[in-house]
Amino acid sequence: MIFQKLIQRFWDLAGAVSIRTKILGIVLGLVVLFGVVVTIQARYALTATMTAQLEEQSASISRDLAARSTDPILLNDLLRLHDLLDETLANNPNVRYAFLVDSRGQVIANTFQGGFPLDLLSLNPVQPNEHHHTVLIQTDEGLVWDTAVPILDGKIGTARIGLSDASVRAAVSTLTVQFLITIALVSAAGILVAVFLTWILTRPILSLANATQAVAKGDFSPRVKRWANDEIGDLADAFNIMTEELARTDELRREREALRRQLLEKVITTQEDERRRIARELHDSTSQNLTSLIVGLRIMETHCAQCAAKAKASDLRQVASHTLDEVHDLSMRLRPRVLDDLGLAAALERLVSEWQARYKIPVDVVIQLSERLPGEIETAIYRIVQEALTNIARHAQAHSASILVERRGDIVRVIVEDNGIGFNINTNQEERHLGLLGMRERAELLNGTLTVESAPEHGTSIFIEIPLNPSLPMREGPGRRAEPVEAVREKPHDSPCACPPR
Repeated sequence: MIFQKLIQRFWDLAGAVSIRTKILGIVLGLVVLFGVVVTIQARYALTATMTAQLEEQSASISRDLAARSTDPILLNDLLRLHDLLDETLANNPNVRYAFLVDSRGQVIANTFQGGFPLDLLSLNPVQPNEHHHTVLIQTDEGLVWDTAVPILDGKIGTARIGLSDASVRAAVSTLTVQFLITIALVSAAGILVAVFLTWILTRPILSLANATQAVAKGDFSPRVKRWANDEIGDLADAFNIMTEELARTDELRREREALRRQLLEKVITTQEDERRRIARELHDSTSQNLTSLIVGLRIMETHCAQCAAKAKASDLRQVASHTLDEVHDLSMRLRPRVLDDLGLAAALERLVSEWQARYKIPVDVVIQLSERLPGEIETAIYRIVQEALTNIARHAQAHSASILVERRGDIVRVIVEDNGIGFNINTNQEERHLGLLGMRERAELLNGTLTVESAPEHGTSIFIEIPLNPSLPMREGPGRRAEPVEAVREKPHDSPCACPPR
């Protein structure tokens, strides 16, 4: 578990850096690792080789001293012995000391200036039949190879020298410094090479990333250049093919959407024109005929006081009056003349007044419009509010509702809320979705947006935003965004909200 966490932590850290940093880290790490390993191996090999050479050199110098000191010892020529020791130190810089011992173990001559250290005699005793004997002595100046060589098989004495490892340490230190300098130079060159490689590798990747961001925003025009004939080049070609296909698909979608919008706009326009014509005919023809019938029946009822048909005339007049009211109401529903004559505010106030009188549900209406809106916008808002009020009466079981219509800059905002039973937006109810689709299509024809928020027992809210210039794309309002019918979010809230869309 701990190992897995460490691995996961490593991948998290490695994944947080860019490709350039990773390549630089790999190259620099390999160069440094290789340099360190080579330096350690070189130091070890050089130390072993020079140590062996130093030991051989120590034995060789000792044998030479022993051979050359034989005659002066036999002749008891102490001056010659001192000259021989001084010459040995002068010709061999690594020699730290040299001295001669007779067969009784007495020092005959030495090179120590401050007195001979007596404990040095017992550190390297020569055994019988040994050609030489070497021991390693630790001193303040470092390691010293002390080599003793018997003179004439030890019959007349022993020659001993001490060879310092200062040359070995100096050579190893020099080699280490040279290797470190080489590692630094190679690392600098490696960084330059890595920067060049990362530039070659990441340039097409960055181009792909930028083009992908443009495609994500809906721009299918970017094309990526094929930088090399490798896998990244194949990826660039595949990306270009994909964007071309997406561009063609988007163009087809736009054409279909334009055709659909034109067809829907024609359908709604034709519907409104037909409603206006029927309403005008009902008002001008049918209403006039019914009014004439009512007047005639009233005259007949008045002048036929003794007529047996008086009761029948009275009943017919009541039926005609009721029919006239229904025709008038039907005419207003088809196309309220007040919407064309006085504008949206007056039409909504009259609509709400008649709706309250019919369903006995209080509605709070706030309309903040300083001037009349374009005709198509007034018609769309009136129909959406009319549909919302109809749904409140049919399905919401609300005790109150509210309507807000306001203009903010170049946007008209409409909010319809109720405190009814609400509904689950994710539930697939065809009647609700058809009603919502109708309201949404009216808003989208004017580049507007429609958002619905509802939850069971929390009422419903409908938010509509329509730009005053329908040719311009709708700007997202604060805290609101356009959503498709199928993706409307279920969001419980406490405020009363508009009717459930049907």
